[in-house]
Parts: sequence; C-alpha cells; structure tokens
Amino acid sequence: MNPELGLETALRAIGVVPVAALARPSDAVPMAEALLAGGLPCAEITFRTDAAAAAISAVRGRFPDMLVGAGTVLTTAHADAAIGAGALFVVTPGFNPAVVDHCLARGIPIAPGVATPSEIEQAYSRGLHLVKLFPAGPLGGVAYLKAVAGPYPMMLFLPTGGVTVENLPDYLALDTVTACGGTWLCKPDLLARGDFGAIEQLARDAVTVVARVREAQATPHVGDRAHS
Repeated sequence: MNPELGLETALRAIGVVPVAALARPSDAVPMAEALLAGGLPCAEITFRTDAAAAAISAVRGRFPDMLVGAGTVLTTAHADAAIGAGALFVVTPGFNPAVVDHCLARGIPIAPGVATPSEIEQAYSRGLHLVKLFPAGPLGGVAYLKAVAGPYPMMLFLPTGGVTVENLPDYLALDTVTACGGTWLCKPDLLARGDFGAIEQLARDAVTVVARVREAQATPHVGDRAHS
C-alpha cells in the first residue's frame, strides 16, 4: 500500500477485500498468487486460526506491494502479532475500545466493526472515518446501510458478511461504501483442497463487477449533462 494514498483510497481503488481464514501457513502464498492473478492485490487474513501471523508474514515477504491486513483481531495481543507480521491494516468484527485505542497508539490503520449508530459514534469520536459494517447481510443489507449511514456523511463503510458477487454492485453503488469484504472469494473448502484456480476465477469475476460499477459511477447521467 502506498502510505501517501491512505487505506480508504487504496480500498476504494480495489473495491473488494478478500477475507481468508488459513488453516495452513503454506497456503498463504499460493492464495495470494491466485488473488493477484485474478486482479485483486489485497487480502484480509483473519485471526480465526493460529496460522494468521505466519500467513501474513509469508505474503508480505513474497509480495511486499500487496495490501495485506489482519482480520478478526479480538485482542491487543492479536494486534501486536499482526503488526509484527507486517500487516498494513487491522479489521475487527466489533468495536472493542481497548483494541481500537491500542492500534491507534501503535499507528496502524484500523477499521473497527460496527452494527449500530452508537458504535459508529465511538469510532468517529476517535478520529476514525472508516468502519466495517458487520454482519452486513443479517443486519439488513443495503437498506440498513443506507439508513444507518444517513446521519454520518463523514463516515465510510466496509460492509462484510452476507456480501456476494450478486449483490456486490448494490453495495458498491453507495457513495458511503469504500469497498466490500469478500468472504466468498477464499472459502475454506477451496483452501482445504488447494483449488487456487477457483479462487483466481472468483477474483476475476469480482474485479469485473467492480470495474462495471466504477465505470457507471464515472459516467455522467443524462440529467447531469443537461445541467452542466
């Protein structure tokens, strides 16, 4: 990640953050190769397994320019392990003040998980402008995101949980969404059987969707041209 761009800009350019729980550190580099080949230079490697830190370190060592973050960071110890492994950003499932404050003190970008206005305000009070909406689908999807984001035009969201390649365009069409968490890209069954070709194809499909949405967003509407 180019530090001059910032996490929010980097994520918006990518559009989808593949989320992976790796049981084996040895799968990390082949997975990263598949994502890169599919056009996604990003991954969120979660601390749902004990392999997380080693996996992050392996990918950062092999692909230093890839945007690699740590997900499911539940404790300050997780955060320290992620930072030590070279993670470029941290994502949490919920808003844990101790973890958020620790990451801010250590100077690593963090997108804490939120589900309610109160949690959004906790993030904003700490100077954060990017939060992860989780679990986006069960909370109400796009409709809920539109409603909860209304009072907070200064905030950007990373909806995760229940996002699919089919509803990805609906989320990305919202100006408040900088990117979506892609849990469907690196499914445990694909990793378990080493089907990195399938991961590459899923990444390609996601990139195609992102490109289509971004093109539509950049194209002036007829009404816009009429008033220009």
